[in-house]
Amino acid sequence: MDIVSLIIQLVSGAVGGNVAGALLKKLSLGTTGNSIVGILGGGLGGQLLNMLGVGVGGGAAAGGLDIGSIVSSIAGGGVGGAVLMAIIGIIRGLMGKSS
Repeated sequence: MDIVSLIIQLVSGAVGGNVAGALLKKLSLGTTGNSIVGILGGGLGGQLLNMLGVGVGGGAAAGGLDIGSIVSSIAGGGVGGAVLMAIIGIIRGLMGKSS
């Protein structure tokens, strides 16, 4: 994995977290919270897909990013950010109800 793929995953994770927050208003953590959790989820989602070998293209070592690796970085980051934001939102909601 190169730095460009990581940056794409982190940015798309922030976007994914904010999109999920807009769609799931009851689970939203606010723009800053959605962005932070989305960045973390984007990094984790992208790494998970990378470890599974999904979307591993030529990468920087082969002379540049191919479209498949860029799309998989965006998808993995966005989905990872959205999923982690939803999980954290659910946990936060459950903790708020118990007190």
